[in-house]
Amino acid sequence: MTHNKRSVNILPPENFLDLRLEEPADKAGGVPAVTNAFKHVLEETGFASGMKLLMNMNQKEGFDCPGCAWPDPEKRSSVAEYCENGAKALAEEATDKRLDGAFFRKHSVEEMSRWSDYEIGKAGRLVQPMYLAADSSHYKPIGWPEAFEKMARHLKALDLPDEAVFYTSGRTSNEAAFLYQLFVRQFGTNNLPDCSNMCHESSGVGLKETLGIGKGSVTLQDLHEAELILVMGQNPGTNHPRMLSALKKCKQNGGKIIHVNPIPEAGLKKFSHPQDPMDLLTGGQVLSDLYVQVRINGDIAFLKGVMKLLRDKELANPGTVYDHEFILEKTAGFKALDAALAKVDIAECLRLSGVTQGELSQVAEMVATHSKMICCWAMGLTQHRNGVENIQEVVNLLLLRGAIGKPGAGTCPVRGHSNVQGDRTVGIVERPAEAFLDALDRHFGIRSPREHGYDTVHAIEAMEQGKVKVFMGMGGNFISATPDSERTGQAMQNCALSVQVSTKLNRAHLVTGTEALILPCLARSERDMQAEGQQFVTVENSMGIVHQSKGDRKPASDVLLSEPAIVAGIAHAAFGDDSPVAWSTITNNYDTIREHIAAVIPGFEDYNQKVRQPGGFALPNCTREGWFDTPDGKAQFTVNPLPDNEPPAGRFVLMTIRSHDQFNTTIYGLDDRYRGIFNERRVLLMNRRDMAKGDFYKGQVVHLRSHFRDEEREANNFKIVPYDIAEGCLAAYFPETNNLVALEDRAHKSHTPASKFIEVSVIKEENPAS
Repeated sequence: MTHNKRSVNILPPENFLDLRLEEPADKAGGVPAVTNAFKHVLEETGFASGMKLLMNMNQKEGFDCPGCAWPDPEKRSSVAEYCENGAKALAEEATDKRLDGAFFRKHSVEEMSRWSDYEIGKAGRLVQPMYLAADSSHYKPIGWPEAFEKMARHLKALDLPDEAVFYTSGRTSNEAAFLYQLFVRQFGTNNLPDCSNMCHESSGVGLKETLGIGKGSVTLQDLHEAELILVMGQNPGTNHPRMLSALKKCKQNGGKIIHVNPIPEAGLKKFSHPQDPMDLLTGGQVLSDLYVQVRINGDIAFLKGVMKLLRDKELANPGTVYDHEFILEKTAGFKALDAALAKVDIAECLRLSGVTQGELSQVAEMVATHSKMICCWAMGLTQHRNGVENIQEVVNLLLLRGAIGKPGAGTCPVRGHSNVQGDRTVGIVERPAEAFLDALDRHFGIRSPREHGYDTVHAIEAMEQGKVKVFMGMGGNFISATPDSERTGQAMQNCALSVQVSTKLNRAHLVTGTEALILPCLARSERDMQAEGQQFVTVENSMGIVHQSKGDRKPASDVLLSEPAIVAGIAHAAFGDDSPVAWSTITNNYDTIREHIAAVIPGFEDYNQKVRQPGGFALPNCTREGWFDTPDGKAQFTVNPLPDNEPPAGRFVLMTIRSHDQFNTTIYGLDDRYRGIFNERRVLLMNRRDMAKGDFYKGQVVHLRSHFRDEEREANNFKIVPYDIAEGCLAAYFPETNNLVALEDRAHKSHTPASKFIEVSVIKEENPAS
């Protein structure tokens, strides 16, 4: 088949705006957080409508925030149970701007692809199905029946079911995700890549291998009760702002907090709760007791150094540091770990981690004297070649102290999108367990495929090789979220059809297959009316609590469909009335979908009854309950090598980060307020000592070249910003630097892209005056 590759921009534009720098903030929250939240809501949807929506978000009878997966407290503020970035996310989906047929007649995909991701996202809400023909550069309106039939025809024309890929974003509800994976498996493939492949997959693999479950073990109450919390590779003030409230309660209860990160973040210096008058008067609560500036990917060296010092303390005073009863009864592999720790060279750990002897000793002392300990982490640990090993080293530390399966202690991977964990729970996984497939087949009378499917990076490789002809995205922005941007975009253009289920426009609607469909869906905040009345959906937060979400805003368009209805519509068009699954009626009442989930997935028994309880219910969690679902029933110590994190002379290590005006690939604005960076995204954060060594200066225009094996990739036009980042390390925003990440540069076992460790050269602009 000949594919029509349009002249579209895969990469964001490289032009500069008007960079303004201020001193980085020394605290998060406070009045600026309130004013910025209201500013975004007022701009998009107006005061009265916006305030009504905000007061209904994250309430027990309201709708779940479309942003992050941080859990809601049992006792909630009736005025403002949300954060600044949650308000921004709501404003984006509740905007009054509409993208209809007239908009797409005016703007071609070539033109829109030359806009920045910020401009694309700010265009407005998608309000009717759109179709991009093979010989056209403009989307045109299409009816729902025609759209469903067009996709069904493409699917039926495939030689093999594995020639289709079905991607999922973490905002998809449990009901939609369950129907989606059911449709895909009835179709005959396990090609279900998911956004978690690119973020917390390393957490899931590392925790599953060592503790028996790929989820964290703690609750909000545990965070409040903890004596010591290590926050590693994470920026809660921007990415999970409501986490700061939990950390504040820990501090008020006498707990200590250690922040381990290449960059100091305002949210872990001090937090001023916007709803606490005393905070506004006093300036807020200091959170971190100790900041440890580790080099990028120096975490294993740091943790090994801490455990080496703990071992020394234990040998000096037997029985005072290790929890020997826990280790003997609940774990396996201690002797191997102990033997490995005996050989650890502290000097090597200090060199590779970048921390000082004093800092390492201080951390070891705090760990040794506080048994109720929690480790929290995010992408700073997972997006490395050794991402799985990073997580397993965290587990080693907790196991030595017996700090798992008891109040105030345990593992806390801090998830991103609001239902990314729930999607996995209900079956969005490319490597499904045999027991799950057996249960699915028994219940529905289908035969699910057993061959493992493509994860995200392997899906891109398959598209690149012409093995995939149909791509469907259930939410998300595949083009801007994935690594190796140019290759990803070119691979997508090899497809015969690309389909995106979305609320807003993004770059994945512009870099498409030969034909493309946009299927607009209801947003979280909107009323979902089906044949048997108004419905609610359910989501699982990052601590395993399943609760309902019920929007009540009038939909942006009368023709919008819910995600479950879109999946059912495609499935009915593909399978007809002969299917053992009643696709034509399955979405009449979402209780029916939940009854199916309860029949297939353990932990969801009496789903419809339990989820109607205020606040929802907790799924079973073996680690939280003090046992381990491993082959021998014990938690596993592991021995992990020290990674080589030193680039050749003259090169740096770059990590990709978000700005404060950003959630994943959605860019709300052009400011990174906490870092003091305004009105520009093409910036490169560099240590002042590195600037002096390389004769770089503030505001200098430079280009980046990444090095992987014998390959080089480039991203041009960045302005240097002097910053307190670990020496030898750089930081820049994604998606602007995604093109520097090689598709093959990924974590062992989890295949997560190594977006936090990119070896780069910094090339000076040859003619700065021009």
